[in-house]
Amino acid sequence: MSALWSWIILAIAVTTSVIVVEGGRRLLAGRLSARWPAVGAVARRCAAPSFAMAVVISANAAMPFQLLGEGGSDVVRHALRIGAIGATTWLVLRVAYALTDPALNKLTRIEGERNRRARRARTQMMLLRRIAAVVIVILAVGAALFTFPAVRALGAGVLASAGVAGLVVGIAARPTLGNLFAGLQLAFSDALRLDDVVVVQGQWGRVEELTLSYVVVHLWDDRRLILPVSYFTEQPFENWTRHSSRVLGTVVIHMDWSVPVEELRTEVHAFLRENPLWDRREWVLEVTDVLPNGLVQVRALMSAADSASAWDLRCDVREHLVRYIRDNHPEALPRFRTELPEPLLTHADDR
Repeated sequence: MSALWSWIILAIAVTTSVIVVEGGRRLLAGRLSARWPAVGAVARRCAAPSFAMAVVISANAAMPFQLLGEGGSDVVRHALRIGAIGATTWLVLRVAYALTDPALNKLTRIEGERNRRARRARTQMMLLRRIAAVVIVILAVGAALFTFPAVRALGAGVLASAGVAGLVVGIAARPTLGNLFAGLQLAFSDALRLDDVVVVQGQWGRVEELTLSYVVVHLWDDRRLILPVSYFTEQPFENWTRHSSRVLGTVVIHMDWSVPVEELRTEVHAFLRENPLWDRREWVLEVTDVLPNGLVQVRALMSAADSASAWDLRCDVREHLVRYIRDNHPEALPRFRTELPEPLLTHADDR
């Protein structure tokens, strides 16, 4: 009978702990979340690890170890100890992510001149959060392993030869450590941030994900280019939004010498004033080159708030110029002239 009551007490203790945690979750995620939304978000994110931790702690407190025998009680104690380490690690990680997610979401919504600083802070925060998570998991795994007597005995030998072991591990993990330090260098040197527009290996795209080991670049055609972090510290790349999200777009057209440049310049300015993609910052139209094939190169330059707007604005201006020149100045369309020698002209007249 006493054994039965021991197991009943264990069940009551576990059930009570679960009910208490559920009551706290409902309170925090219900009434208090209306006043403090961050508290409700933390409560919702941490519900599962809180239940796991409550079950482990209550089971460890009420478990009738004397009924399990010497061998069984040691195994159960050891399992509960490892479970407590795992539940605590899970809870700490969930709390850290729940507390930092609102700040990251707020930084994502910042536009305008503060966008560059917001992306820098978001990149650094995400990398630091990942590093903290890796360190916490490593410490938890180490703590769980050191609950085994054999591992504790092995640890003394490892510490005695720490210099040699550290050298071997350092050589073996050199690429991983190189990527780790490269990621930290990129984040804190402000060379690369999330949502930066870059040109890598001739591909135009936006930095979608920046981790401690790789960088994901979302290309313009929805492909993903995945590169190691060390690539961006060892190879040159273009960053169009390092100092500002605003970029300049260019449209180059080759035309005949008869093109009315002043009239074309007036037309481009009038079109830009009506286009919502132009940020009213800069624009210019000028003849930039005379080509060997007898054409002139006209370049229109205009500014936009970001790279996506600049791309669309360039397409709009190019289409408008093609339509305007075709309809109003067809004589300015590209043409190639050939001068025939005098004898050929004479024979042509005789015919």
